[in-house]
Amino acid sequence: MNYSQLAADILKYVGGAGNVTGVTNCMTRLRFQLKDSKKANVEAIKNLKGVQGAVTKNGQFQIIIGTDVGNVCEEIKKLGNFDEDASSQDEEEKTGIINTFFGTLTAIFTPVIPALAGSGMIKALLALCVALGIISNDTSTYQVFYAFADALFTFMPFILAISAAKRFKCSPYIAAVLAGVLLHSSFTGIETSEFILNIFNGNAITFNYFTIFGFLPVLSASYSGSVIPILLIVWVQSKIEKQANKYSPKPVKIFLAPLLTIILTGLIAVFLAGPLGTMIGKILAIGFNFLNDYAGWVIPFLMGTFCPFFVMTGMHYTFAPIQAIQYATLGYGTILGPGMLSSNIAQGTASIVVGLKSKNKELKQLGLSAGFTGLMGITEPALYGVTLKYKRPLYAAMIGGGCAGLYAGITGIHTYSSTTAGLLALPVYIGGDSIMNLVNACITIVISMAATAVATLVLGFNDPAETPAETRGETQTLVKQKITAASPISGKVLALSEVKDEGFSKGALGKGMAILPYEGKVYAPVNGTVVTVIDTKHAIGLIGEEGQEILIHVGIDTVELGGKYFQAKVNQGDKVKQGQLLLEFDMEAIKKAGYDVTTPVTVSNSEDYLDILGTDKETVTAGETLLTIIS
Repeated sequence: MNYSQLAADILKYVGGAGNVTGVTNCMTRLRFQLKDSKKANVEAIKNLKGVQGAVTKNGQFQIIIGTDVGNVCEEIKKLGNFDEDASSQDEEEKTGIINTFFGTLTAIFTPVIPALAGSGMIKALLALCVALGIISNDTSTYQVFYAFADALFTFMPFILAISAAKRFKCSPYIAAVLAGVLLHSSFTGIETSEFILNIFNGNAITFNYFTIFGFLPVLSASYSGSVIPILLIVWVQSKIEKQANKYSPKPVKIFLAPLLTIILTGLIAVFLAGPLGTMIGKILAIGFNFLNDYAGWVIPFLMGTFCPFFVMTGMHYTFAPIQAIQYATLGYGTILGPGMLSSNIAQGTASIVVGLKSKNKELKQLGLSAGFTGLMGITEPALYGVTLKYKRPLYAAMIGGGCAGLYAGITGIHTYSSTTAGLLALPVYIGGDSIMNLVNACITIVISMAATAVATLVLGFNDPAETPAETRGETQTLVKQKITAASPISGKVLALSEVKDEGFSKGALGKGMAILPYEGKVYAPVNGTVVTVIDTKHAIGLIGEEGQEILIHVGIDTVELGGKYFQAKVNQGDKVKQGQLLLEFDMEAIKKAGYDVTTPVTVSNSEDYLDILGTDKETVTAGETLLTIIS
């Protein structure tokens, strides 16, 4: 895969660098914040080689790439100075409260996912080594590696503080200080009193608290590994910090603004945000226990069945905070691991079966490679490249995932740390006093594979016909040549869709690009003949030596000027060479007259060619390639 070319194409079709306010990536997706999502050419993006799909969810334009997404994202960042976490208030208002909430959670947790997966796998491998007798948990070696594995979970507030600060647009360093307040040892040695809160189903929560100033109660809680308190605190920080910076006098702003932010946010943190977050976490923990005790099969079954739809929308990342709360309060997780293991194995199996059964070489290769990736826990290539595309394999994967998820729920399997749900994740099921948790996880995998394979074979799929060798050869010879057309004007490159004239923006006058001129001179883009010089001199048509018909239209509605401010240098029928001066115009005078000088350059006979491709440059100099005409 040519990462740089794919990055350039994607950037062009999302509306150019000027339409991007932020870009980041998760395991398989590029996640764009766009100024105007309507400028994104979704169909063109989906047709790019290397792209599995594109969706708009939670205020983000998401492009599914697969496991190469990191390389593509890096190339895109090289093409523009993008802020990974940039987003505008206007965008959030457009997406609605619910989408904004889930979008915020996704944006905060997505950068943390690799660290969670890596730390979780270290913890799982360490548990495996203990179970096999390779290492003992009372040795210094074990303690060192346990620190590697557990550091993220112990100091989770610090990690989330940095990520949340980027999302809420406040100082990440002050956010880290506030996370340090929650974890500071000063809180652990204070004498406390108890307060008991009775909630549903006879359950009760006990809180320890102390007072400051003799009467103000402060909750004494362990915030190590907590999630909700720091998110609430950093959100409060973003509001206070903004006002502190706004009203602090400039001479003392450098210390007064952070002083006020730390003290005011810190007080709100220890009195309100921290206790509220802790209470929410404890109530959720009781809810988890209730589900595990009375309906433990529900979540794994639903996740195993419908996880493909969560993946399509990117909502599977929004479950990460809930899963983190489970680990912090219960020591294990049931929300994501068992159900996603069932679903991911099913997706991979369905894709492999399609690959084995297909007679189409491309689908066979795609099915087998995407299936293997799915078995490892990365399902987007299988989902978008195979199962969703051919529909019935997706239904088969849902059947297999649901059956396996039901078994996982009934047997009550759970994970002891987070990582990508696939075959390599089996060590995260090692823990506790019984080996049956791991055994049942293995059985879950077998059920998922078997049920999905049978369902895929029974339901079948529409296998695309293999292209005969002679036909493939004919198809390859269809692309006879590439003809280039130079830019007739120096200026900023725009997509035709940005032109404020429907005749051009909707392609009625041919495919091409537009230029926002830097100077009032138009040069011949090709060797050819002048076939049209409009009476008002604002537009010139040429036909190139290879038959390409090119229209250069200076400005929008400039026909109304009646030729004023324009001076043609050629006449109809003249032979011209590329780079020859065709026309001069007074750009500033035209602007003062109230006209847009944006200049569309189109190939009028576009239907005669396979495609017309525009440059991926943001600006061009007259004489540089603007259009590539593929015939």
